[in-house]
Amino acid sequence: MTFQLNSLKPNLGARRRKLRKGRGIAAGQGASCGFGMRGQKSRSGRPTRPGFEGGQMPLYRRVPKLKHFPLVNTKEFTVINVASLNELKDGAEVDIDSLVKAGLVTSPKHPLKVLGKGDLKVKLTVHAAAFTASARSKIEAVGGVCKTF
Repeated sequence: MTFQLNSLKPNLGARRRKLRKGRGIAAGQGASCGFGMRGQKSRSGRPTRPGFEGGQMPLYRRVPKLKHFPLVNTKEFTVINVASLNELKDGAEVDIDSLVKAGLVTSPKHPLKVLGKGDLKVKLTVHAAAFTASARSKIEAVGGVCKTF
């Protein structure tokens, strides 16, 4: 048997007849069409908008008030690692402006935070908004000073 467009038919049971709602008791969905007698869900048009919970504060408005969601006003820092401070001269005063002049920091938009990745070989006086514990210990181990403001 060859394949011809005029011989195509859907499988048996693949296409069901449309329910004829509101066409009398014999149709099975007569009068109220399966929507019950009265009330909000029996009216014409969509009963309620998506996400409506009957006047209760809906989930999409409750969610940010719950725990474990990202903070809205997070503290942002300009970060630099201890290893990159090795390029500076021994005994230098280090702050955000001196790092910009040295080319170690490109955008001084936020306060400076010193991170502890790498090793430090030069003695420095570092002025920053924050230090990690490992960065503070590495700076002080070589005789440097950590000053927060």
